Amino acid sequence: MRLKTFYAKTMTEAMQMVRDALGEEAVIVATREEKTGKKITGISVTAAIDPSPSHGPAFEVSKTSIPAGTDDWLQYDGEEDDEFAVSDALTELLLRHGVPEDVMDPILSCTSVLGLEAPEVLLNAAIEHLFSFRPLPQKAYIKPLMLMGPSGSGKTLIAAKIAARGVMHGLRVAAISCDAQRAGGYEQLAAFTRLLDVPLHKAQDATALRATLEKLRGYDQIIIDTAGINPFDTQDIKHTARIAGAAEAEAALILPAGLDAQESADIARIFATIGAQSLIAARVDMARRMGGLLAAAHNANLSFADYSNTAKVAEGLAPMSPEALTSLLVPRVRSAPARQPAKSRMHS
Repeated sequence: MRLKTFYAKTMTEAMQMVRDALGEEAVIVATREEKTGKKITGISVTAAIDPSPSHGPAFEVSKTSIPAGTDDWLQYDGEEDDEFAVSDALTELLLRHGVPEDVMDPILSCTSVLGLEAPEVLLNAAIEHLFSFRPLPQKAYIKPLMLMGPSGSGKTLIAAKIAARGVMHGLRVAAISCDAQRAGGYEQLAAFTRLLDVPLHKAQDATALRATLEKLRGYDQIIIDTAGINPFDTQDIKHTARIAGAAEAEAALILPAGLDAQESADIARIFATIGAQSLIAARVDMARRMGGLLAAAHNANLSFADYSNTAKVAEGLAPMSPEALTSLLVPRVRSAPARQPAKSRMHS
């Protein structure tokens, strides 16, 4: 099958583009609203059609690097050519990860039109078309990077990891802590930044944050660590929204893997309303179910940025990609030795 994604301002325009390019026989695989904050900026429609001379070459799925060693989740004895066996294997895999129905259906619909390939290859192709990926740049930021998330999500450790990576790339990095609510929040980040020789400033409110950012003009990367909050507490959300409004920053939600999918979706939607645009997955090494991450990105229209797979500050922060996310979803043998994520090309 040939698979192509079309972008337009409205659904009507997108559907017309599908018909013009692929004809009336095209099958709509998935639709997605593109947003900037709360504002819908466009529509993306993924459609498929059987290849023919008039339509050009068929869509091809390239083999991806999947971690060696899996358990029996993806095994189907002697039925490699059976479409139902492939679909059943993918369905079982997604169910084991706790992927909710509203996320699972588009994935399975997408894989069903790509032809009969290995399940992990089909899954990689579907993820690539249904989710967006925008890894953190490993060069100077255009805007400050603000990290937000629920209490205990691991924001401070992620902030330290980003700072360490920037320093190792020879960048001038500064950090700001807005965590005045949690006892020891500032001190925890300070312990990391002292070792990195990264200046750390404190800003307890929006006014102080604006003044601090003005002082830090000229730094390559500015990382803002906000306080962990209860996303279902209105006052907590309002406080974080004021901080986010003062920073004019690129905001990323830090979300631990392994959470309940519906809870993750609810949390992500709330943080998206106050400016979160991307998702950094934390603690993937401590989780065996990634359905919450998929649900969060899908329901809040967040781009996957990076992911953390160790508590070591100098290691374990890697760019998320369709291949990396597929490798997290494909089960591994529990006794297999830990592997460091492969280096990926970064995009600004």
